[in-house]
Amino acid sequence: MPGKTERKVFARLSGGLAQPLNEALTHSGFRRSQTIAYRPACDACTACVSVRIIAEEFAISRNQRRVQRRNGDLIRSVVPPEATREQFALLRTYLDSRHSGGGMSDMGLFDYVAMVEETPVDTHIIEYREPDGSEHGRLVACALTDGLRDGLSMVYSFFHPGEESRSLGTFMILDHIEETRRRALPHVYLGYWVRGSSKMGYKSRFRPMEALTREGWERLAAE
Repeated sequence: MPGKTERKVFARLSGGLAQPLNEALTHSGFRRSQTIAYRPACDACTACVSVRIIAEEFAISRNQRRVQRRNGDLIRSVVPPEATREQFALLRTYLDSRHSGGGMSDMGLFDYVAMVEETPVDTHIIEYREPDGSEHGRLVACALTDGLRDGLSMVYSFFHPGEESRSLGTFMILDHIEETRRRALPHVYLGYWVRGSSKMGYKSRFRPMEALTREGWERLAAE
């Protein structure tokens, strides 16, 4: 945000209690990055709000249903948190197109390996492939996702920027909602949302949604 500097508080995740600690911290508004959980801790500013989708009550919109249909041909695979060069090549294409100059713009292969593989908690990668006649298909999107006792937490997702008509970012969230429902779990955690931020505006399109306030998780009013 222009004119503002972010400050965070960190907690280390390690040992046999890493999973329950990650669960508790996620419920308290933290996000995970490798073996670290973090949360904004800025004086006199609460713009960054932790949000989660209420999966069971989610009502898909007409446009979101069209997104589902457009991606009905994709091959979905859940794979272990093991980084591949194919995934990294897709990530670099995504960062160079969508987030040039951002905090991750200089990420190298070994940084990506650390992001994926340095995890003490229940996590996995979901790969989405486009059938192209080859054995596996062309990789067009990935989501690094943590499993929680009350849902799924989307740690980081990326996709091929040349596939704009597919709306892959929206599709991956819809897919996580469906998977959460299949597991009979209540929530999909989307990380932080900043009201009025164009880059984060897409998150508010998945209603009903709850936001973490000083009084606990509260349902966001319709805009």
